[in-house]
Order: sequence, then C-alpha cells, then structure tokens
Amino acid sequence: MASVKDLRERIRSLKNTQQITKAMKQVAAAKIRRAEAAQKEARPYADTLAEMLRDLLGAVATVDHPFMKPGREGAPAGVVLMTYDKGLAGAFNSNVIREGERYARERKDVSWYTVGTKARNAVRRLGVTDAPAWPVIAPSKLATAQAVAKRVTEDFTSGKVGEIVLISSKLVSMMQQKPEVRKLVPLSFEAPSGAPRDDKARGAVEFAPSPEFVLSQLLPKYLEFTIFSAILETEAAFFAAQLLAMNNATDNAGKLIDELTIQMNNARQAAITKELLEIVGGAEALANG
Repeated sequence: MASVKDLRERIRSLKNTQQITKAMKQVAAAKIRRAEAAQKEARPYADTLAEMLRDLLGAVATVDHPFMKPGREGAPAGVVLMTYDKGLAGAFNSNVIREGERYARERKDVSWYTVGTKARNAVRRLGVTDAPAWPVIAPSKLATAQAVAKRVTEDFTSGKVGEIVLISSKLVSMMQQKPEVRKLVPLSFEAPSGAPRDDKARGAVEFAPSPEFVLSQLLPKYLEFTIFSAILETEAAFFAAQLLAMNNATDNAGKLIDELTIQMNNARQAAITKELLEIVGGAEALANG
C-alpha cells in the first residue's frame, strides 16, 4: 500500500490537473460560441451561392469549365485532409486521420494536401514529406481557403490529380462529430429531390454578359467558399470535442481524487492504529518488566 505522503502528493497533482482541465473546458465553451456564430453567418452565403449555381446550370446548354469535366484518367486523387492544429480533444483529429488513411487504402493512389498541423504530421508519418500544408489557426481563414483552392485548382487543371476530395469533420451536434468525405471536383449541382422548381423566378433573372461567363467566375468562388466553410466547421467541431473531452477529464479527476482520499484516510488510520498498538505493547512490556 502507498504511503500517506505518496497519496497526498498524487491528490495534489490531480487537483492541479483538474484545475487545468476545468479552465480548458471554460475556454472551449467560450470559443465554440464564436466559432458557431461564424459558421452560421457564412451559411446564408453558401446557400445563396449554391442556389445561383443551380440556376446558372439550368440556364446554359453546355458548361465549358474544367470543374465540370472529368479529370485526367489515371491521375491520383487529390485529397484535402483537414484537422485542427491542436489536440487535447479526444479522438477528434484521429478520427479524421483514420478516415483519410482508409480512403487512401481504397484508392491506393492519392496526392495529399493537408490543412491543420495534425493532418500534416499524420501525412509525414506515412512517408509523404512534400505534401502542401496550411495551418487552420491563421490571421485570415479566408486567405487560407483561397490558397488551398488555388493550389488544388492548378493541379487539377494541369492533370496532376484527377479529382479533388475533401475529408474533414462534420459537426453533427455538441456531443457528436464525425469525419465526412466529400468530392469537390468535378462539381455537380442537383436540386434536392421533390423540391419545387420556380421557373418563373428563374426566367426573371438576367446574367450579364452571359450565364456562361458568370458561371465561370462563380465556380472557383464556390470551391474557395466550400473549403472556407469546412475550416469554420472544423474549428467549431474541435471546440465541441474539446469541451466534451475536458468535461470528462474533469469528472474523472474528481473521481480519482475521491478514491485516493479514501485510500489516504485508510492508510493514515492504519498508521495511527499501528502506532497505538506499538505504544500499548511497549507500555505492557515495561509494566511486566
């Protein structure tokens, strides 16, 4: 059995750890509100942009844009693997990385693009040291999304990759975040099944100089904003996962403190009892002597 001193030191260490996890829990709770607010502010723009693209595709006979054409046959798939820069959020980053590794095993020929420090480190562990990498924590997340979109667009149009796939976290709820695999390029916009078509409203919209020109300008913007939206969702999902992980860590530390406190009290009581028995035994020995 551990001594009272050892148990007391372990309890003190656990209390210090509990204070840290409690502070991180409060920070995550504050940051997730800002991250969710940014994500919700971006959502109307994304919905409007997608609706406009669907209208444009319905208004043109043919679409002469690389994003709407199949990539070079036999070219590797360009995989944008997106995690967060930091850890201490349970299996949040690991789940996305495992999903990326699973996709790579199935496809066998992939070209990596990493967003987030954890994704960069994971790809390097796979032996890929020259993969383009960008951090999530940056002064401008939109600038990061534009840089990623520009690089993958150049590689797709030049034939280095045959398609562009995004693997990132989806914020299902505060209690659940799961990795999601999305094919970004070649693009395909289809109206939801059963959705009413407002042909009258579509016919009232005029695109200048032409629908084809407007579409050619919007498609790159759509790719940029899709990546930007994924960065915002990754950040919100990370803080949700960290909030849950730090809450569990705080609770577990409290349970361990309670268990160690009981053990310390038992050890102290056993030491006191032992000393009393030694005193009584010594007194009896003196009395008998």
